[in-house]
Amino acid sequence: MIPPRVLPARPRNDAYAALRIPDYRRFLAMRLFTTLAIQIMSVSISYFVYDLTGDPFMLGLIGLTEALPSIAVSLWAGHLADKHNRRNILVACLGLMVLCTSALVVLTWQRDVLPKNVLLGGIYTAIFITGVARGFFSPTNFAFLPQLVDKKTLPNAISWNSSTWEMASLSGLGIGGLLYGFAGVTWACATMAALTVLALLMVLRIASRPAPPADHTVPALVRIREGLHFVFGSQLILGAIALDLFAMLFGGAVALLPVYAKDILHVGPEGLGILRAAMSFGAIIMGLYLAHRPLRRHAGRVMLTCVAGFGICIIGFGLSEWFWLSFLFLFLSGILDEVSVFVRANLVQHLTPDRLKGRVSSVNSIFIVSSNELGAFESGVAAKLFGTVPAVVLGGVLALGVVGFTWWKAPELRRFHFDDGQEE
Repeated sequence: MIPPRVLPARPRNDAYAALRIPDYRRFLAMRLFTTLAIQIMSVSISYFVYDLTGDPFMLGLIGLTEALPSIAVSLWAGHLADKHNRRNILVACLGLMVLCTSALVVLTWQRDVLPKNVLLGGIYTAIFITGVARGFFSPTNFAFLPQLVDKKTLPNAISWNSSTWEMASLSGLGIGGLLYGFAGVTWACATMAALTVLALLMVLRIASRPAPPADHTVPALVRIREGLHFVFGSQLILGAIALDLFAMLFGGAVALLPVYAKDILHVGPEGLGILRAAMSFGAIIMGLYLAHRPLRRHAGRVMLTCVAGFGICIIGFGLSEWFWLSFLFLFLSGILDEVSVFVRANLVQHLTPDRLKGRVSSVNSIFIVSSNELGAFESGVAAKLFGTVPAVVLGGVLALGVVGFTWWKAPELRRFHFDDGQEE
């Protein structure tokens, strides 16, 4: 009798491995406070500007004002992150954000005495400078994370990092809406200023680590081209980040949530906070699940399927006229988007050498910023031209088209899984 084949047992996943590292916990706290501040800024400043102007195009302009400087400096930021001490770059970025959030406190505090054009000009200037800081922050943050944990613990660290971001988004959006509704915009801005100070203190407590060895005689443009060549030479990396770019670019309904909250669902800034938190609430649940049960097989196929589901949820949200149905569609879209975020982040970290992480992350950051902030601008323009509901529905339909095109043109991504980092 032939004995049955016994498959080797898969090593047990330690869901809390990364959290046992003190510097990683400080990194997560920095990430938590920074994201809370950014999300409070997003919900409170967007509603304040829309309440002040009544123009959805001005909401799109907020996204554009932050996106352009962020994109402009990202490639240079990635080069610096691979050449210099990454912790020190994060300190500089957070220091600049402390100044910007403090300026918003002063502007909103004096809103009744400042001329409208001066008030708006000051707000957009602070957002522009914040965009510069975030342009350096994102690739440096991405490149710094692998220096805090070993390679085996990295997937777990990415899961907790993503979950923390979503938890902060969930809390920040809700806190921002509630602060705006019950305490006013000035208190919302004061809260985000305090949070950026806490984030700065956390990163100062992380032990400094030198940048990976590099030939400092190589010109900056040559190093930047090396990072670009690596990204555009990999169908897996390019396919994953391009999918996120165009799906979120067209499916960026979040930018129009103030219009839905005020004019369609009639729920005010408090309801806006709940709607903005819905996607993050779904994402954090999925993030915690993935920390305990990380995705391995058929990762690329699952990612494409989830992005398609995201597009369907955006269409459903666009057509909904009931608050809790709208909340449900956004909640489900957050669950599906988190799967895409998990696959993309792990894939890019897994395939990128440490000496290139800053430059590759800078390209990734350009795609992410483009999908979020430029997506907000695209949504504002589309809403101005076609109306809010048609703009959101059309965006969801186009997101589905992006998934179909990626499925056809990126077979390596479709076949990718994490068991050995290769195709099936």
